[in-house]
Amino acid sequence: MKLKLWQIDAFAEKPLEGNPAAVVPLETWLDADLMQRIADENQVAETAFFVKEAPGRYRLRWFTPTVEVALCGHATLASSWLIFSELAPELQAIAFETKSGTLHVKRGEDGRHLISLPSDFVKPYEAASDFAARVGQALHTTAPVSIFKGRNLLAVFENAKAVRAIPGAGDIKSLLEPELGLIATAPGDDGFDFISRYFAPHHGIPEDPVTGSAHCALTPYWSKRLDKKTLRARQVSPRGGNLVCTDDGARTTLSGACALYLKGEIAI
Repeated sequence: MKLKLWQIDAFAEKPLEGNPAAVVPLETWLDADLMQRIADENQVAETAFFVKEAPGRYRLRWFTPTVEVALCGHATLASSWLIFSELAPELQAIAFETKSGTLHVKRGEDGRHLISLPSDFVKPYEAASDFAARVGQALHTTAPVSIFKGRNLLAVFENAKAVRAIPGAGDIKSLLEPELGLIATAPGDDGFDFISRYFAPHHGIPEDPVTGSAHCALTPYWSKRLDKKTLRARQVSPRGGNLVCTDDGARTTLSGACALYLKGEIAI
């Protein structure tokens, strides 16, 4: 069997920036174990598979190298870029049916499409009194000033320097429950409203370059804190990426560019 595959850098102005996603359009679903093995072979943060159900409507699933996940923003953006650019250029909007409900993407200007995702409202995380200090030690930086929990842990640091100084995932895996990743965030610098990084070692992603789903928590948090509806964000991973985030209450709207890195064919 041969399948077409595109690798697309999401939230990127040009190739080799942002977050790479492999995208595999299907006529019919493959066995989940086979899709997982393809994702492991690809060794990017997410591999997206989708099947067309009707004009402008697709069923979409995402796999990291180790697990299927319920929500992935950057691979959704990459999938929409492929559909808008090459597979169905007549479309102005796409609806993806996913494990997180229906995700809508609208065609934007200059390839900066707008994706609507369910917001993630975080609450203070109840943990041992030394937990914040242990997080700082595990990440080899200063301790966060507060920690919240939603679909991930959200560690808020005093300044951008503390987040930028993190050398990598460090020993954070031992502090996280198996279903959780950790978002490190701080007030922005260089003209951005906030910055962030994301670590998900339990999902086979020591550090994710640019994480759409994490901004579903970051956007409502910073929108309330800064009293701004639309914010400019930068994920300061080694690759890095820029996002424009809008707090729409129950939904978070993200926009960003994509860049094609490769397209080809896989044989399985």
